[in-house]
Amino acid sequence: MSVAPAVSRLMTMVAISVTIGILLAGTVAPFLAVGALAVRFLEQYSDALPTELPMEPLPQRSRLLDQHGNEVALFFDQNRIVVPLADIAPVMRKAVLAIEDHRFYEHGPLDLQGTLRAFVQNQAQDEVVQGGSTITQQLVKLTLVNQADSKAEEEAATAPTYDRKVRELRYAIGLERDYPKDWILERYLNLAYFGDGAHGVETAAQHFFSRSASELDLPQAALLAGLIRNPTQYDPTEVPEDARERRDLVLDRMAELGMISSATADRLSSRGLGLRLTPAENGCVASAAPFFCEYAYEYLLRDDALGGTAAQRERTLNTAGLSIATTLDMGMQRAADESVARHVHPTDQAIGGLAMVEPGTGAVRALAQSRPMGKDRSRGETYLNYLVPPAYGDARGFQAGSTFKVFVLSAAINQGIPLTTRIHAPSRISLPVNEFTGCDGRLRSTEIWRPRNSTGSGTFNLITGTRQSVNTFYAQLEQRTGLCEPYQLAERMGIELGDPDRQQIPSFTLGVAETNPLSMAEAFATFAARGVHCASTPVIEVRDPAGGVVQTYPPRCERVLRTHVADAVNEVLRGVQEPGGFGHSAGIALDQPSAGKTGTIEDNMAVWFIGYTPDLATAAMIAGANRDGHWITLNGQVVGGERITEAFGSTEAGPMWGDAMKVIQQWLPDGDFVEPPRWVITGSRADAPARD
Repeated sequence: MSVAPAVSRLMTMVAISVTIGILLAGTVAPFLAVGALAVRFLEQYSDALPTELPMEPLPQRSRLLDQHGNEVALFFDQNRIVVPLADIAPVMRKAVLAIEDHRFYEHGPLDLQGTLRAFVQNQAQDEVVQGGSTITQQLVKLTLVNQADSKAEEEAATAPTYDRKVRELRYAIGLERDYPKDWILERYLNLAYFGDGAHGVETAAQHFFSRSASELDLPQAALLAGLIRNPTQYDPTEVPEDARERRDLVLDRMAELGMISSATADRLSSRGLGLRLTPAENGCVASAAPFFCEYAYEYLLRDDALGGTAAQRERTLNTAGLSIATTLDMGMQRAADESVARHVHPTDQAIGGLAMVEPGTGAVRALAQSRPMGKDRSRGETYLNYLVPPAYGDARGFQAGSTFKVFVLSAAINQGIPLTTRIHAPSRISLPVNEFTGCDGRLRSTEIWRPRNSTGSGTFNLITGTRQSVNTFYAQLEQRTGLCEPYQLAERMGIELGDPDRQQIPSFTLGVAETNPLSMAEAFATFAARGVHCASTPVIEVRDPAGGVVQTYPPRCERVLRTHVADAVNEVLRGVQEPGGFGHSAGIALDQPSAGKTGTIEDNMAVWFIGYTPDLATAAMIAGANRDGHWITLNGQVVGGERITEAFGSTEAGPMWGDAMKVIQQWLPDGDFVEPPRWVITGSRADAPARD
């Protein structure tokens, strides 16, 4: 038997039953009898129609959490929290049944008596007072709309046609056959849309009343139950009087059914709506740590465990109801935010940033940027994340200046050059480029490199030459170490350098490669971890709504420097924070041991201070940039309310680092660096081990 004739005959029988029921007014028996026959007809003869409606997991919001489990941000396509029926207040269930389908637990998939009664009452009121479809039928429609993969499927799920009604009824029969009533009601309450962006009863309760669905009282439940039929028409945030009238209608219906007394309904109808709105902001813009949030999101978009493609991973993040535990420390984040805001204002022609990484784990603890997240350029807002590598933030990096000297220093110590090695460093020097060697041997060039000092000149050793950041000293030291090892060390410590032919050049030691604060903090954390490099990670683990582990992110670490080399670098860089060093002179020394290195690039377009304790590495950067993000000099700019005459890492970036770290140091262990062996300092290797 074909489907079309069967459907036609069914519609005829249903139409006849409805007509007879309406004409007979109070006599519903013929209507019920014929209607029941029609249902049996459908069950017996419409085998060509599908009976099992796939029930996909409901889209839920995912939560980004800080290291203590506090919510930092939400990601969702539909703002929903799925809860079991036991966690929905009984009064909420009663209110929904009263206004939508009070015989839900008594009838099958089609309630002909309820349909007739709803028709009569709605005609009398000249509006939709009661629904005619059962909750099971409504669930079918909601499911088809929610699971539609195209506009055409969505339109088919809502089209006012007999075919749609027959399909819905057939699916409803299947649902009633395969699932208990409680499951159907639970699914319905979790799927229903309550307006103002709230999907599902738990989210609606939190949004409108700032409480969970289990805590709803009677008038609150009545209001929410009344929204399901038309959440836009009765939106309490837009049309409170209409919403109140609808709520009172639900209360009256509950009294009519004996669920509550008429006196209770009358008393509660005199109350206001009692809204306590809690908006749920989607994405990172409203987060207390927006650029950390965006970095974590982009980081997860690259994890195949969340989907085979970027689109699938994005869908997972926005619909799977994940709990994402991150490495974020909100105490450190607030300290970083406050310091950055103090030193660089959003509309300044400069960008300020702080990135914090934990040595030994790579855990990213904070990311703070002076330009807020957003699209209002007049307020200095941007979506570009200048703190992280371009793959995660879409922003071009900045040169890091003399902070790159640490890679030459590390190579020199690793090659056995004593810290006491002395080199005469004039204010200017001319060095043939072909006297430098790279990974492929001596550089082929006839050019002359002419670095000059911006600090003192004279004769220095590795300690004093680093402390005073003497360019011509490091140019000559780089001649001795070669370019290959410093370049490779920088890469192994987390700096993305790209084309070696462009980066293995004499000016490498002066930091001409473009980088970002997070990468620099990651690299310097290697020294604090005594030579162990750990890749930066913002995420600890991801769990599904049931608490099952989806993916974990353990530290990814490897030794890149021998212990004595890292200890020696720490010893040298401590001098920057001690009397005679730039950090100490700038007043940014801490109450516990710390080390660091300043950096200033050509034309003073960016200044840096990268400092660390044994337990936290922090990179501070202030870079001259107009509203389009193009580099400009900091000289002459008003930054943080102060005009800069000539910018330096110690005088601009250093204080921003210090203001944050002086707050944070109270939360750090009171650790100390390990002194290097004496032979590393003097070069006497009589008692030196071959390797460590």
